[in-house]
Amino acid sequence: MAKTVTGKQPKKPVARKTVSKKPAVKSEIIAGSGIMKEYLKNDQACKVTFRLPRIAAPDAKRICIVGDFNNWSIHAHPMKKLKNGDYTITVELEAGREYQFRYLIDEVRWENDWQADKYVRSPYGDSDNSVVVL
Repeated sequence: MAKTVTGKQPKKPVARKTVSKKPAVKSEIIAGSGIMKEYLKNDQACKVTFRLPRIAAPDAKRICIVGDFNNWSIHAHPMKKLKNGDYTITVELEAGREYQFRYLIDEVRWENDWQADKYVRSPYGDSDNSVVVL
């Protein structure tokens, strides 16, 4: 092998195997949030996981997510209680839209998502709705 100007022999090139694999989904986790967005392969739909922390409703018996994606039905999407006391649900929604929603606790108390993408005034004017932007 020929020596370089510095007197050292150049390193032999190392053959590297490259694997090009496109992921089926791309995920976006909002830092410190209760919302995780997982865009599906075609980017036309998104699986959104909503998570309400235990501290928001420590004594809750039942929590449902209610929004314009389910025609504000108070029973359509009950959330699952996790071992740590948080509540969660995953909903597949059309991408490229914004969805207003709120959490309904024990059918008597409304709660917003503390880390929503934004908030808008409800049409009733007495509160704000949480918004997730896809």
